[in-house]
Amino acid sequence: MNEEITLKPIAFVKNNRKENSDDNWSEIISEIELADNLPIESFDGIETFSHLEIIYYLDKANKTITGSEHPRENTNWPKVGIFAQRKKDRPNHIGLTIVNLIRKDGRKLIVSNLDAIDGTPILDIKPVFEEYLPKDEIKQPKWTSELMKNYW
Repeated sequence: MNEEITLKPIAFVKNNRKENSDDNWSEIISEIELADNLPIESFDGIETFSHLEIIYYLDKANKTITGSEHPRENTNWPKVGIFAQRKKDRPNHIGLTIVNLIRKDGRKLIVSNLDAIDGTPILDIKPVFEEYLPKDEIKQPKWTSELMKNYW
């Protein structure tokens, strides 16, 4: 089955990070500005949450990986499939991050810990409910902690 899915951005990222980068995202404060076709009421009550899940389109990703490779092309780390890593060069170029909501400012949300560059289209925003977070211990291989050492 070859179904096509059409999505329209609901907002766009504004920040000073113009190029893709793998590290130092915690230094970036971003604005998420609601698209003109959506009413400001779409943000009603969002300020009562501390964290939001941001789903975005990695529109500047320049390749697609469907198999496996070394994360960040680092041969010290194991070769793993694209679905065992969080690389931007995914089959559908979709990103997902939990951000800290600093404040709501009219049609803008001011957030930290969003690893998306300036102009990135936002596909959806969801509040983080504690009940959706994992209840069990999170298991991950050692190389992921090495990879993330300077990410935030």
